Amino acid sequence: MFFLGFTLLIPVMLGLILGEYQTVANFSIGFLIFSILGLSFKTFIKAEKDASWLHGLCITAFTWILATLLIAIPYTMSGYFGSYLDACFDAMSGLTTTGLSLIQQIDHLPISLNIWRHVLTFIGGQGIIVIALIFLPPLGVGYKALVGEGKEDRLIPSVRETGKAIWMISLVYLLVGTALFMIVGKVIGLSPLWSLFHGACMFMSAWSTGGFAPQSLNTLYYHHPLFEAVCMLFFILGSMNFGLHFYVWFKEKKELLTDIEIKSFLVSFFLCLILLYLGLSQASPYHSAIPLFRKGAFILLSGHTGTGQMTIYSAQFLNQWGNLGLMAVMLAMVFGGASGSTAGGLKGIRIALFFKGIQYEIRRFFFPQKAVLIEKIHHFGDHVISEKIVKSALIVIILYLLMHTLGAIAGMINGYAFIPALFESISAGANVGLSCGITNPSMPDNLKIVYTLNMFLGRLEFTSIFVFVFFVFRSLVQRKR
Repeated sequence: MFFLGFTLLIPVMLGLILGEYQTVANFSIGFLIFSILGLSFKTFIKAEKDASWLHGLCITAFTWILATLLIAIPYTMSGYFGSYLDACFDAMSGLTTTGLSLIQQIDHLPISLNIWRHVLTFIGGQGIIVIALIFLPPLGVGYKALVGEGKEDRLIPSVRETGKAIWMISLVYLLVGTALFMIVGKVIGLSPLWSLFHGACMFMSAWSTGGFAPQSLNTLYYHHPLFEAVCMLFFILGSMNFGLHFYVWFKEKKELLTDIEIKSFLVSFFLCLILLYLGLSQASPYHSAIPLFRKGAFILLSGHTGTGQMTIYSAQFLNQWGNLGLMAVMLAMVFGGASGSTAGGLKGIRIALFFKGIQYEIRRFFFPQKAVLIEKIHHFGDHVISEKIVKSALIVIILYLLMHTLGAIAGMINGYAFIPALFESISAGANVGLSCGITNPSMPDNLKIVYTLNMFLGRLEFTSIFVFVFFVFRSLVQRKR
């Protein structure tokens, strides 16, 4: 809480420079709340022994809940949200890099507040716990909390150094990406300062697979193939495992060609692409091949990487793309990006494990009963697949599919048709941010809560949240006894 609070000084400083004093006041109050709470924890709650796995996972879940509730305070004070619930929805959407939004009058937001929305996705994409691990003293909680946040790959043996490596990679990309977006912004006619603003926002949106944009039209606002190409470049890079970036930078560049998640992503993307173009050919929303390819490839890649940037209006999904086109995008959103990345979804490693498990079961019928069969995958080295690992992956896959289904049922209970309800549920739970129009400030409060929970469960991949809920429940039961 203490170190996360310091990030709220970013809109404070920008607000002072730009003369947006309401934002300065709102986020200064937020900074004070975070700081007082963090310092209170540090002063009055002492750790006398190393944390267990239970504690590490609970810390992760509790930190994300608390961060969402507190960030929503300056959001609510800004006056651009209809309620505190709407502000919590957007705070969770930003932290989980989802990109669904209930903010109002986005085209007229103070620049400092608009930039902060994108900074929040940048912070959430790298991970709140990852930030803290750079500064926290070693209490044995580090790796356990890191796993709870979905970044279990140690780039370096030291957990703290792993956190630093993740942020070093992201900051280098931030400088390069913002500069590239600025150049493209100048090419399409933006002024130097305006291209800097849009460049920084759109880089953080793409790299963190966050999906936010500084304008209500999202990426459609720029309406230029070069700008869209740069977006696609960075949300592909953002959906790749941080460990893969580290390997390619410092160890073995050939890992890019041999990693199982890259292969899984390419296969699933091209299968979805074929399905999408079959659907778009049936629906015929475009009169020539160029816009069909340009819109189709961008949206599909945006969905598959969990980015959620859009180059079409929400209503076009329902009215023009047809059910088969929507199913292709939904399937891509379900698959998601790589493990240990800013992307959501099932993740490439689980999809690979699932199909390797099927392959293993089929192979068993062609060998003697006593034969020892070995299946391997290559993910930063060769790994033998065990039945336990496949079962673990399958459980998470089932939980994701169950969450998407329950979210769709919640949408239908509120009067929405099955296909759009399922689309929106998958988008929230897979932390994507594409919308067919259901997500808006006027949607029912119960659906806002459901989607907020979906974003939370999808980002932390269930385990740490389930452990935290069980821990709280058990503690309450024991106190009553």
